[in-house]
Amino acid sequence: MKITDIRATTVTVPLEAPLRHSNGAHWGRFVRTVVEVETDEGITGLGEMGGGGESAALAFAGLKTYLVGHDPFDLNRMRYAICNPTASLYNNRTQLHAALEFACLDIVGKKLGVPVYQLFGGRVRDEIKFASYLFYRYPNPESGSGEVRTIEQLVEHAKALKAKYGFTTHKLKAGVFHPDYELECYLTLAAAFPNDTLRFDPNCALSVEQALRFGQAISGLRNDYFEDPTWGFCGMRRLREKLSTPLATNTIVIDFEQLATNVRDPAVDVVLLDTTFWGGIRACIRAAQICEAFGLSIAVHSSGELGIQLATMLHLGAVLPNLVFAADAHYHHLLDDVIAGGKMVYVNGCIPVPNGPGLGIALDPEKLETYAELYRALGSYPYDRDPVRPQWYPLLPNTDFADPGDETAPHFRLR
Repeated sequence: MKITDIRATTVTVPLEAPLRHSNGAHWGRFVRTVVEVETDEGITGLGEMGGGGESAALAFAGLKTYLVGHDPFDLNRMRYAICNPTASLYNNRTQLHAALEFACLDIVGKKLGVPVYQLFGGRVRDEIKFASYLFYRYPNPESGSGEVRTIEQLVEHAKALKAKYGFTTHKLKAGVFHPDYELECYLTLAAAFPNDTLRFDPNCALSVEQALRFGQAISGLRNDYFEDPTWGFCGMRRLREKLSTPLATNTIVIDFEQLATNVRDPAVDVVLLDTTFWGGIRACIRAAQICEAFGLSIAVHSSGELGIQLATMLHLGAVLPNLVFAADAHYHHLLDDVIAGGKMVYVNGCIPVPNGPGLGIALDPEKLETYAELYRALGSYPYDRDPVRPQWYPLLPNTDFADPGDETAPHFRLR
């Protein structure tokens, strides 16, 4: 079997409301690039990568000369063809490789008539549990609904998600407002769900001292972990020496050199594995095995997925015996998807692992074109900018937090 063509289509899919984070916002939609890898046997594999827009599509087109004629079963050779470590000093293609690996695994599974999880020794669970993944949100510019800014709105939103999807773990994406206010939010959230577990993620926005005060204040709660409270190995090590709550990261341990550093001189207890950031499902499985050997915990990270990447997260979670935490997913914030049959369905806070050949999902061609056309109409948005504070940019650690009393709403097109 040989690869004959690679097609990359950038889409933008609307969200319920704009999602705020410590570095800016998702402006009411996600921008993703869908990759289709065709073969001479008529089998097409699907991949997905976040962001990039037109530049991502061009980057995939530029890899055709590397991959046309390549056997999709030869994943080791493909990895070195695309992202040889020395060559990657000039062209870091890890995330491009991830999307292409997804597609090749999809092809291999379809060719053999088995789900991707069977390619890795079979699944140990039939469904993957997810956290609620709470964001502070601007109101939807069209409907005016969906705002999460006050403590009351946050708790109401969490209760609505729990009632609709069955979540029993709640993650608050933070670093937007001053940590004193966010501490009040988090404590109130914990009181509202005394039997559920929680996790807090300010996206490295806090100084070590702010993070220490915050970590000490939440130490008695049912925390899964304290995620990326501050930036860097040294800062995280300082916190780990003083806090009882486990520390987690998806920012400072995202490759094997960093993982080795954390094994030798621990800074975090939980490594969040992202099928895009690590360069594919196979790399995440290898990292999970290393973590298991050294007594480090793991979880599955979300980078703003549509259904294709969500399928990779499900197959990954299915084969990891040491996955004891609920996975993250932005997925419930989406209004639609590009996969056939519409969005995957949560049942009691879980999503079943697809059982069909390959990734077990298919594209909806009409939806793909609809959201490709929407992208062509709207273009990209600056992830690291706040639409309501156009002159603001985040410091690290941040000293200029948003005002929770500011009711200003954004104005931009979503359609």
